[in-house]
Amino acid sequence: MGEVEESLAEVRQEFKSGSTRSVSWRKSQLRAIINLVQDNEENIFKALYQDLGKHPVECYRDEVGAVLKSAKYSLGRLEKWMAPKKGRLPLLFFPSSGEVISEPLGVVLIFASWNFPIALSLDPLIGAISAGNTAVLKPSELAPACSSFLADTIPHYLDCRAIKVVSGGADVGDRLLQQKWDKIFFTGSPRVGRIVMSAAARHLTPVTLELGGKCPTILDTLSSPSEIKIAVKRIVGAKWGPCSGQACISTDYVLVERKFAPTLIDLLKLTIKNFYGDEPRNSKNMCKIINKHHFERLRNLIEEPAVAASIVHGGSLHEKEQFIEPSILLDPPLDAEIMTEEIFGPLLPIITVRNFHQFHSAKFLKIHRSKCM
Repeated sequence: MGEVEESLAEVRQEFKSGSTRSVSWRKSQLRAIINLVQDNEENIFKALYQDLGKHPVECYRDEVGAVLKSAKYSLGRLEKWMAPKKGRLPLLFFPSSGEVISEPLGVVLIFASWNFPIALSLDPLIGAISAGNTAVLKPSELAPACSSFLADTIPHYLDCRAIKVVSGGADVGDRLLQQKWDKIFFTGSPRVGRIVMSAAARHLTPVTLELGGKCPTILDTLSSPSEIKIAVKRIVGAKWGPCSGQACISTDYVLVERKFAPTLIDLLKLTIKNFYGDEPRNSKNMCKIINKHHFERLRNLIEEPAVAASIVHGGSLHEKEQFIEPSILLDPPLDAEIMTEEIFGPLLPIITVRNFHQFHSAKFLKIHRSKCM
């Protein structure tokens, strides 16, 4: 029996023992997560910098602070969530009464993503623990420093009979998916999400898939100048702030009326300079591209001749550092890969229209809907 099978057998046996159902166990594990994060804050910052080049402020905002807030929120509401709720029964069953009692599912498998490797590992784990489940966590091998940190640290804080960390690459992920789980939580790409869902369907296992997509920002130019400036700052922050665009919630592209595009580009350039300086490459506030594979993927997106011709700012690539400058593109072809696939990087296309009624054009909606449905 391999590590995967042994881990699953142990956490399943622990769940069957009933120990994870008690409020005391759930609270103790939530407090342990809080202690883990607080005790190891500097180590988390170092691991995130090593894997992604994240600044400590970004680390705290998106990872450490997010986990602490989630754990404390769950800790404060756990007993309310666990309390039975009165159920409504038809008059036919009078004078009977009914209650709805929340029951844990069992053993949860968590696949974490590499772009927020701490938060997307511990936050789903908080949910699993709060519901009284046991869990197996598979951190992403693309963030090796964070994966090692979780594998080494979690057993010292959490109940190692009920919570397991399994490290490894795609082969380990495949072996995990061959097993029967009571719930699977996956954060990642739609391509891998399909694989996870297909594997889960064989056992009728419920899944939660947090996947990427095309995420536009629509800029209303009827707003006041001050509101426009605020909007531009938020666009820059939403595009290049979270992991240099390597996030599913990052702005994928901007939709704006054509007459306003030159003004928008000038404001974006100014804001990028204010945020990241004249040489963003030397800024400590931007993350690197996670690995060479994704660097080459992004390079291929902007090296298509028609797409390269649309670059109006940036476009510099630094392969050794795996860094790509914040880049703005004006009206790249809608059928180019940069507009049909999730970008997941520091490239921002601006798509112009004569007016907002043009959004109903058949060509635009066909491309956009094909990636959102």
